[in-house]
Amino acid sequence: MLANLTWPEAGARATAGAILAVAVGATEQHGPHLPLSTDTDIAAALCARLAAARPDVLVGPAIPYGASGEHAGFPGTLSIGQAALELLVVELCRSATDTFDRILLVNWHGGNIEALRRAKDLLRTESRDVRLYLPRFEGDPHAGRSETALQLALTPGRVRGDRAAAGDTRPLAELLPLLRRGGVRAVSANGVLGDPAGASADEGVALLEHLSADLLDRTRLWWPENSPERTGT
Repeated sequence: MLANLTWPEAGARATAGAILAVAVGATEQHGPHLPLSTDTDIAAALCARLAAARPDVLVGPAIPYGASGEHAGFPGTLSIGQAALELLVVELCRSATDTFDRILLVNWHGGNIEALRRAKDLLRTESRDVRLYLPRFEGDPHAGRSETALQLALTPGRVRGDRAAAGDTRPLAELLPLLRRGGVRAVSANGVLGDPAGASADEGVALLEHLSADLLDRTRLWWPENSPERTGT
C-alpha cells in the first residue's frame, strides 16, 4: 500500500517500474442491507488482489466519492458529481505521474464511467500512461444478488441479511430512461435494482475470482509483466 510507505520507499518502487492502482468507488445507498461503502470496498478488493498477483502493482488510497446523483434522496449518499470527479482524477493522475509512469484506475460505479473516460482520454493526450478498468460480468444493476454476494465474500458481518429485499427487477435497459429522469427513487423505494435473494459468500468468491482474473488479463495486455515500458492504446 502506497499510504504505508515513506517517500524514499515510494521512490524506490517507482524506480523499479511500479504500476499505481487506484480504486474508484462511491459512498452511496446500497439498499437497506449493504453498507454505503460497497462500491469502494469491491474496487479496493480488486486492486488488492491484483497487487497480490503482480509484485509490480502498488495500491494507492481509494477514491471513496463519485458521481452518485442518481441516488439522491437516500440518506448517507455523498456525491461530488461528474465534473468534480473528472477534475479530481485528472489532477490526481497528473500528480501521481510525477512519481509513477503507469496509473491504473479500477472503477466500480456505473455513474463514474463517463467522467473517468473523459479524464483518462485527456491524460493520455498529455502522454500520461493512464488506463481505466471497467468490470464486465452478468448480474443485476445495483445492490442485488451480485453485489450482495461480493460483500458477503468480503465482509459478511457488514451485510444485514435480514433486511435484504427485492427492488425493481426490470432489465437495466428498460430502467435507464426512468433512472435518467427521476433517479433510483423513481423506480425503487428501497434503493435496490435487482433481487439479493439467494446470494452467498461462495457465489461472491467465484465472482471475485472471475473479476480478478479479468483485471489481471487486462493489465497484462496493457503492461506485460517485468516490463515497465509504455505500450500503445
